[in-house]
Amino acid sequence: MNRTIRQGNTKVHAQELTQAPPMALTKELAKTSKRILTLALNALVLSMLLLMGLMLGACGGPQGGSGGAGSGTGGAEAGNGAGNGERIQIVTTIFPAYDFSRQIAGDKAEVSLLLPPGVESHSFEPTPSDIISIQNCDVFIYVGGESDVWVDEILASLDNSDLQTIRLMDCVSLVPEEVIEGMEDEEEEAASEGSAGAEEEEELDEHVWTSPRNAKLITQAISDVLCEIDPGNAEFYETQTVSYLGQLDELDAQFRDVVATATRNTLVFGDRFPFRYFVDEYGLDYYAAFPGCSSDSEASPQTVAFLIDKVKSEQLPVVLKIELSNHGIADTIAQETGAQVLIFHSVHNVSLDEMNAQATYLSLMEANVQVLREALN
Repeated sequence: MNRTIRQGNTKVHAQELTQAPPMALTKELAKTSKRILTLALNALVLSMLLLMGLMLGACGGPQGGSGGAGSGTGGAEAGNGAGNGERIQIVTTIFPAYDFSRQIAGDKAEVSLLLPPGVESHSFEPTPSDIISIQNCDVFIYVGGESDVWVDEILASLDNSDLQTIRLMDCVSLVPEEVIEGMEDEEEEAASEGSAGAEEEEELDEHVWTSPRNAKLITQAISDVLCEIDPGNAEFYETQTVSYLGQLDELDAQFRDVVATATRNTLVFGDRFPFRYFVDEYGLDYYAAFPGCSSDSEASPQTVAFLIDKVKSEQLPVVLKIELSNHGIADTIAQETGAQVLIFHSVHNVSLDEMNAQATYLSLMEANVQVLREALN
């Protein structure tokens, strides 16, 4: 796979041509087999449910169906709301899209989140009820990256020509996922002998919402679709959007102020790193244990030692970790360096406590402003 590799301040593109380690290959095959089996089962269940619906309709049964609730927050009702006087139904795969949608739509739409609170998004697999929620909604919003590989298969199997989809990765300018000095790279494996040397597609970083400026682009894209499919409420959506974009501008200004007045410019994550768009936006340097979409949770002794040395040499007061992750690496670094461990929230998903406390993208990112201030000073 073509990846962006950074050595110090130098970035190069390289295609790994070494044979994949047997354990890594076995792990990848197991993940692929599980995903294929899940998609096949879901497709079978969906086909059976759609067939049952057709049979009921032929027998004079209810024309609208009864629809299942999604597995996340507030499942979508059956039937499309746009244009028939009902509230429109929006289904999202991750928390940022869920929160952006409810900030724009207010009480004019039913917004649901497929990813349950506290669940790691990269391991999420849709349930049959999730698929029904997507089938019955008016707008479906998803990321489009590695963690959403199931979406294309599901959308291809659905019979809903009125469904509007928004792919977050289509809303912004994308950058490759990056492997930097000292970082573990589970993708550091080459193709088999039969395909070694074949041109492979570059893996793009999917964590597009971590930059407030990207969040503005995504918000505007959602607003445009809602205005199009629900013109009767367009003025409301536009007013909500202008207000929310202003709040995102204020958030962006807070981050810029912290960076402009900081005494340091480097962050160390004893964890995965889903903040490529964030650090690029604010001109920060970073080191981390894993790339953003890595499924690894245990780093090699060499990686841990490298990060410990970075914290010591840069005299960093804080080592960072992300939400809902194993904090063992960050704790080890802190024990060896005396640094404080703080959470820098990627807002990929929230805990049940955060959901119950009505956390938002803005509230979580505003907490990041304070964490960044401590990490850089």
